[in-house]
Amino acid sequence: MNNRLAPERSAVLAALDRIKDPETGAGLNAAGRVHGLTIRPDGRVSFTIEAPGALIDRYTEVRDAAEAAVRRVKGATGATVVLTAHGGRSDARAAAPAPAERRAEGLEGVGQIIAVASAKGGVGKSTVAVNLACAFAQLGLRTGLLDADVYGPSVPTLLGAVHSKPQQARGRKLEPVEAWGLKTMSIGYLVDPERAMMWRGPMATSAIRQMLDDVNWAPLDVLVLDLPPGTGDAHLSLLQRLPLDGAIIVSTPQELALADVRRGIALFEKTAAPLVGVIENMAWFEASDGTRAHIFGEGGARRTAERHGAPFLGELPLSQALRESCDAGAPFVAEHPEHPLAQTFLAMARAALANAETGRKPAPAIRFE
Repeated sequence: MNNRLAPERSAVLAALDRIKDPETGAGLNAAGRVHGLTIRPDGRVSFTIEAPGALIDRYTEVRDAAEAAVRRVKGATGATVVLTAHGGRSDARAAAPAPAERRAEGLEGVGQIIAVASAKGGVGKSTVAVNLACAFAQLGLRTGLLDADVYGPSVPTLLGAVHSKPQQARGRKLEPVEAWGLKTMSIGYLVDPERAMMWRGPMATSAIRQMLDDVNWAPLDVLVLDLPPGTGDAHLSLLQRLPLDGAIIVSTPQELALADVRRGIALFEKTAAPLVGVIENMAWFEASDGTRAHIFGEGGARRTAERHGAPFLGELPLSQALRESCDAGAPFVAEHPEHPLAQTFLAMARAALANAETGRKPAPAIRFE
């Protein structure tokens, strides 16, 4: 479509300013509520509305009004609006959940839910998550992949879908982006990829909840969650919202990463989420003559898993071919299903599913104190 047909940015902002901010009474953009405005050449508009956490319920209608207003702007062919919330309270204790027991709910039409975590960044967690998801699909399962790392979304790049945008279906829900046989969703599809995601914890967890609840995931046999590094708000929000069938922790063999693995294991133990496996990534580099160099140490993740009584799913090498597939946006398992490395991912996927089935637990009850 010709770029000149796309709506003018000034026209979109003017339309948004005709909607009053419930807290200040100013126009929505003038009040500083509109962030990450992106206008595609085909006329699709996307942005987020950042609302005060204490008033979030009052902004649901504002989001609907903003979406409708943008759709009426000349040249606009559609609008995707994400509502997020920040604390917005002077007393930090007031923003914290009250001490209460909250029980997780499932997702309608979704079978097993398996999270891939690392507790530490830079260990190849997202690469593993994408290829495990493709392995589940190779096993004949209808598979979804949620990129829950709102600060550093990698899934669009790994799938070669950076410029994809989810379409809106009836009932205001979004259709997941389909890529490589997977149903996928990522905040990277909804915001400008060059924009730094400077969101407070409540804003991030609100975005994650929307990507769970406002997306037409069903029907799925398995949904893979690519969790952000660490053990913070996003993890607690997801564990509170969803009854995980299993969690997989990815680590390199070095002690620096293993210290965080132990914290990750403790998180899942305390929240009653079944740990179905530990994967050691970048376990070795194989030279052209077949010799192996254990650059980051040897067997650390295996020993940590055994020490904590966790299943060990296996090792993955530091692979140039795997790295190249990531840069190309072509998941290795989907592109080279017969390759020994792809077969390793398939074996890990089978083992994780088996462990999830045998270790199935009731939905977790999380107490905030």
